Amino acid sequence: MEFIDGSLHVASFFAITLGIVVLFVGKRINGVVGFLREFSIPEPVTGGLLFSVLFGLVYAATGVAVEFDLAARDVLLVYFFTTIGINASLKDLLAGGKPLVILLAITIAYMLLQNLTGITVASLFDLPSQLGVLGGSVSLIGGHGTAIAWAPRIAEDFGISNAMEVGIACATFGLILASLMGGPIAKFLITRHKLKPQKIEAQDVGLSEKQHDQRIGHLDFLDAILAIHVCAIVGMLLNEGLKSAGLQLPLFVTCLFAGILITNLVPRNFPRITGTRWPSRSPAIALIADISLGTFLAMSLMSMQLWTLIDLAGPIFSILAIQFAVAIAVNLLVVFPAMGRNYDAAVVCSGFGGISLGSTPTAMANMAAVSQRYGASHLAFIIVPLVCAFFIDLTNALVIPFFLANF
Repeated sequence: MEFIDGSLHVASFFAITLGIVVLFVGKRINGVVGFLREFSIPEPVTGGLLFSVLFGLVYAATGVAVEFDLAARDVLLVYFFTTIGINASLKDLLAGGKPLVILLAITIAYMLLQNLTGITVASLFDLPSQLGVLGGSVSLIGGHGTAIAWAPRIAEDFGISNAMEVGIACATFGLILASLMGGPIAKFLITRHKLKPQKIEAQDVGLSEKQHDQRIGHLDFLDAILAIHVCAIVGMLLNEGLKSAGLQLPLFVTCLFAGILITNLVPRNFPRITGTRWPSRSPAIALIADISLGTFLAMSLMSMQLWTLIDLAGPIFSILAIQFAVAIAVNLLVVFPAMGRNYDAAVVCSGFGGISLGSTPTAMANMAAVSQRYGASHLAFIIVPLVCAFFIDLTNALVIPFFLANF
């Protein structure tokens, strides 16, 4: 750690260590505060938000900003999505065909609605329509990466000098709302319609509340790590091949696909150096997925610099409040009925809450918290990441220029 220009820079090793502490703090708080557990608020969200507020108070009192090297966090994201690919079976992929198309169609329509909502609210404040697009699919369903990528162009082409600040602010508060939305929506649907899984199955992420006494040996854990690394290496090679062909995708997407390909193309009893079967849907894979996702989200939330957003509070909070209401309405009135009004649909809704205002990891954390409480949903863990980790970025690349040019 070192001070540079009035900021405390925290190196990667210390950042991931603090992320683990944040995760445990969130777990302890959720264990004490009943409503957080009752509404399936993810533990890293609880801890991450608390620490981001604490760092904000430190800045307010001393003027010292805490900045983190998040390189290790990005490795955890690759780990997590690789485990999702390893857990994907061809049977589930085929079963997810129709629901995947339905969810994709709803998501695309929602992206259009999100931009129209942002533009409408911006007009009420006599702000440019392009700022409304920033408060739409650019920063919300697109997340921080899309906001950072598009803000300089919007600032240059349309004279919105604070475009970067607006985009980051909307993405940050959207992430918070998305983290808090999914669990309560799922609980409401599950309770109201008396839903439960059709059968008890192994978890995709973490262990269920009834499985915490299940033992995992050190070789089981190491075998799972080896499988993840094999898939990640294939994913890196695939990513480089696509990049040379002119198609650039996030590394975690190609690692997800690599996991799917290896799991479904290589026979389960194929000879391995470990002498064990491929660890698809094993407790060790589920545990690594939980560790990776939880620590990633804790690090993401604890590193938010909330003090940079205060000056933009009025218009941004208005846009986010309306977007939040629209997201809940779409989830309850469109997504749940269209996905079949069953338990899988309720878990998908918790994930869609993460997609609509947050990010792919937020969606997965919402679904993980719900499924660990109520039961596994393999269908949700297949179709939601495919929609939000792959198709959203491609669709947004067409939707954003259209709205910027025509509204």
